[in-house]
Amino acid sequence: MRHLPAALVILSAAVFGMAQQPSGKQNARPDVVAPASSVVAETAKSPARYTYEFTQPQFYVRHILIEHDANGRGKITFERLNEEVSITEPIELSSAAASRIAALWQSLAFLDSQENYQSERQYPHLGTMRLGMEQESRKRTAEFNWTNNKDAAALVDEYRRAADQATLVFDISVARESQPLNGPKLMEQVESLLRRNALSDAPQLLPLLKDISSDEHLPLIARNHALRLIKQIEKQSKAK
Repeated sequence: MRHLPAALVILSAAVFGMAQQPSGKQNARPDVVAPASSVVAETAKSPARYTYEFTQPQFYVRHILIEHDANGRGKITFERLNEEVSITEPIELSSAAASRIAALWQSLAFLDSQENYQSERQYPHLGTMRLGMEQESRKRTAEFNWTNNKDAAALVDEYRRAADQATLVFDISVARESQPLNGPKLMEQVESLLRRNALSDAPQLLPLLKDISSDEHLPLIARNHALRLIKQIEKQSKAK
């Protein structure tokens, strides 16, 4: 597995927002947020590890794997269509995203449950999701392509946003290093994800966007777009 050059991916992370869902989807973003103390307590109890995996060979991002600890630190690996080399980058969930994800794992009581999250209705064309947790000698993985469990669906949505943000940051890093003409298109992608509330933690992108706004290697249109995005994110953050 080869690592491509890129700046540290800051997550706030199949793909995966890349997995389109049918109309009327039930995967709404939860408002529940676990207090940071619960995450710390989980870490003190034992070094739990969490994984999210998505696979759909026909999607542009055909495979993604997020592995992290209770503090949201770990790595993301993803593979793209028609590319033989997978990409692995460090990942760090924002405190807000890590708290939301921790709350959902706790709601599922994942290691204590034997629930089959797969719904009766099958959507294999959307890809296969796998949730995994390991703590001390206990380990469990659950696989499904669609679920009616609201917490499992919300957890997948959180990881999808995290993956989308991570792959986007990676692409921006590559553009800044060797493909500056891709800058304008990538700023459009940031805006699209922001408009659809499809980013794990938009404020986490502010330092990167500020760097882009003054990066003379990128086209002026990309730099100006970054400035507009900064104002948009700051405005949204103040409104919350």
